[in-house]
Amino acid sequence: MDLTGLVIAIIIGAIAGWLAGQIVKGAGFGLIGNIIVGIIGALVASWLFPTLGISLGGGIIGSIIAAAIGAIIVLVLLRFVRRAA
Repeated sequence: MDLTGLVIAIIIGAIAGWLAGQIVKGAGFGLIGNIIVGIIGALVASWLFPTLGISLGGGIIGSIIAAAIGAIIVLVLLRFVRRAA
């Protein structure tokens, strides 16, 4: 991955993490935390969606939507882990 790809991944992760934080209220982790959650969410979505046979299309919008859905899944799981601890 070159520098441009890394910057795009960080921007998509930041947007997806912010969206997930807005949808799952009370689970935001700040800017850096949201970027990390968005990137992890993108990884989760890139594994989960093909496994389930789901395709959101290509492009940046599809990537943001997929990463946001993955980040929502990650935030919900983190919320359950926090409550259990």
